[in-house]
Order: sequence, then structure tokens, then C-alpha cells
Amino acid sequence: MTGTEGRADAGESRANRASAVPLGRLLAQAERLLARRTEAALAAHGLTVDQWRVLDLLADGEGHTMSEIVAAIVVPGPTLTKIVDRLVDAAAVYRLVDARDRRRVLAYLSESGQALHARVAPDVAAAEEAALSALGPDAPVLLDLLARLADNR
Repeated sequence: MTGTEGRADAGESRANRASAVPLGRLLAQAERLLARRTEAALAAHGLTVDQWRVLDLLADGEGHTMSEIVAAIVVPGPTLTKIVDRLVDAAAVYRLVDARDRRRVLAYLSESGQALHARVAPDVAAAEEAALSALGPDAPVLLDLLARLADNR
């Protein structure tokens, strides 16, 4: 057996092991790895991963309802209320009644929230890049496949 055949066999063996692991478990393990790396990047800024996810969503400037935020960051409604309340207390987020539908309340980033997002985003991007670096040129393929999977509701 040549060195090339040995490497090919090892790659096939890894692929077979990965395909034997349930998708849910693989996704959970990958999410935990990324969350740990992201938490480390956020610690210096005094933010949690869920707070970051809210800030990052609101950074589009569109204003989002609580139900939109719940769907995007995948936390229960009562948990999101606590997260947003803490961000409001920190003056990073504010709420406004929707001018088009007064029954709805929209959350927005404040100026200080925008500045915080701008300071934190490079650190989070670096943590994500570090996690994806193990995939080499396959990283964009993974991101595309995960986006397709997530959009398949």
C-alpha cells in the first residue's frame, strides 16, 4: 500500500464514521464548538452569545418584532424578553411601537448598540473563521449547505 492509498483509506474511514453519526448530533456538536469560540470572543465585551445574536440581527436597522427575533435566534419567548430587557438596560437596544401597526413593538439598535456591534463583529468573525479553517476550501460548501437546510422549513 502506498502513502496515497493509506491517506485515501483514512479519509474514507472518517467519512464513514461521520455518516454513521446522526445529523442532529453533528449539528449540536458543531454549534457547541462555535458557541465556545464565540463566547470567548464576546467575554471581553461583556456579552453572551444570545445577546450577540440579537445585536447582530438588529444591526440591519430594519426593526424586528419579538416573534421575528425568536424565530431567528431560536430561543423561547420569555428568554428573549430577558435578553432584550438586559440590552435595553445597557442602552444597546430600544423598542418602538410600529407606526404601521400600533399593536406591534419593534426592537432597534441604539447608537451605542451600533457602536458595540461594530466593535464586536470583527472578534466574532475571527472566531467563526477559526472554526471554519479546519474545513479549508470546503468551508463555503458547508455554509451553503447549512443555509439550504435552514431555509427548508
